[in-house]
Amino acid sequence: MQLAEIGAAVRRRREVLGLSQKALARLAGLSRATINQLERGGLQDLGVAKLVRLLGLLGLDLAARRAARPARGLLMASRTASVSYRRALDPASLAKALASGRIPPGMQPHVTFLLDEAPLQLIVRSVEEVARRERVPPKRIWRNLARWAAELESPRRVWT
Repeated sequence: MQLAEIGAAVRRRREVLGLSQKALARLAGLSRATINQLERGGLQDLGVAKLVRLLGLLGLDLAARRAARPARGLLMASRTASVSYRRALDPASLAKALASGRIPPGMQPHVTFLLDEAPLQLIVRSVEEVARRERVPPKRIWRNLARWAAELESPRRVWT
């Protein structure tokens, strides 16, 4: 597969996930210009490590197909967010919060941990799963996450 074909697959997947080029660039640790050039087929070389990281973040494999992964992103995200707390975060409550943008009482510490510490691939998978389950556009969920990160003063740079 040529880099131009991979770029087209990246663009399609980014759009399905409701991410802007800027947001994807932040999540992947790349520049927006690099994402733009890749998607337009104008990038000559990206480097294997960066390409694999970008594709993994989007849930694609090196062949730029949808990677076969269990759709348990939400369950894993709720477990990750519960690691340091006595009361576990229920996946259904997390899904409802992500879809609505409202953090239920008592869930703020879990959300803070999720925003600050959860692996980004897990967050991407959770957004996709919640969007599908709750029939909410992924862009709305990404906006909710960004707003929460600002309100909770997340130090993670991907949210700014």
